[in-house]
Amino acid sequence: MSIGITTHVLDTARGRPAAGVPIRLDRRTVQNGPQASLREGTWTELGRGVTDADGRLRDLLREPLVAGEYRLTFDTETYFAAAGTEGFFREVQIAFLVREAASHHHVPLLLSPFGYSTYRGS
Repeated sequence: MSIGITTHVLDTARGRPAAGVPIRLDRRTVQNGPQASLREGTWTELGRGVTDADGRLRDLLREPLVAGEYRLTFDTETYFAAAGTEGFFREVQIAFLVREAASHHHVPLLLSPFGYSTYRGS
């Protein structure tokens, strides 16, 4: 169970949780050295899952959380197709930094067919 990174998706157009959204969690692997930057390196998949009836996904990370850059990818195209809705965005990616591995990082997504927003939750 992921205690370090969790997420949930709320469908703001329908006014309810977004169940059935496929989500992938990746971490960027950065080369060591004086020339290394956060924008270099490759993404490695750490976990994936689908939101439950409450729009939540709690078990993305199956290893200890470490400091670094992470990315959540929400497959919104699959979600909207299942809901019989045409959406503008095929997917939503949220990249963020984990500076304190001992802290919980909750990254919600507020979603509608033509827009989205996010924030660091608690």
